[in-house]
Amino acid sequence: MADFSELVAQAVKPTMTRAEREAVYTVVRQAVQRLQEREALSPADARFALQNHLVEETIRDVEGEIARTAALRKLDEALAAQNKAYNERR
Repeated sequence: MADFSELVAQAVKPTMTRAEREAVYTVVRQAVQRLQEREALSPADARFALQNHLVEETIRDVEGEIARTAALRKLDEALAAQNKAYNERR
């Protein structure tokens, strides 16, 4: 599943809008659903639930990393602005 997480993370870029990222996630969910249909997994099968859970967990992880990256970027920008203001007053 680590390879799967990497694929999703590579398909989604932090510069994408939320709608663009959600479109990628929809494609991922559809692909997993097609695989489940091909394997003839029923919703009652524990593997079906596990696969769906792992997909949603991967999406949450990717979104968390995007939020973390955005927050760190904003902190860096704020620090740079603060340093610039401080240096201008000296």
